[in-house]
Amino acid sequence: MSDEEHHFESSESGASKTYPQQAGNIRKGGHIVIKNRPCKVVEVSTSKTGKHGHAKCHFVAIDIFTAKKLEDIVPSSHNCDVPHVNRVDYQLIDITEDGFVSLLTDSGGTKDDLKLPTDDALTAQMRSGFDEGKDVVVSVMSSMGEEQICAVKEVGGGK
Repeated sequence: MSDEEHHFESSESGASKTYPQQAGNIRKGGHIVIKNRPCKVVEVSTSKTGKHGHAKCHFVAIDIFTAKKLEDIVPSSHNCDVPHVNRVDYQLIDITEDGFVSLLTDSGGTKDDLKLPTDDALTAQMRSGFDEGKDVVVSVMSSMGEEQICAVKEVGGGK
């Protein structure tokens, strides 16, 4: 045995960002990774090919963060990556001048690393509810190391 001490640095929990699933089992409304982006499947069509070929699945999906449309064709017997997608609700505490939001977590801490959403309607809804003194709850979607505010709802009356 050597006396050297090994030091391994890791910034992640070790949990995988994706899991494999057979292409033929992925349905409309599910999630899939296309071109390294987490996407929601909006259309699936399966084609039967020739005598010795594989049946192929044609996926049309929308990136859950950028809303870009992506397509992929995969043999139905092959595995595809499916992203782990989480959605968490937080209460809005503050909106800073530089476009960041301060959110209250369930444990009572704050989360200050998210920017206002790129969707102008969501941003306007957040600002108006916040300015009126209402309790604003935001839903944050996270997948593959990215996070983004995807929905806003107002609770309570305010001033």
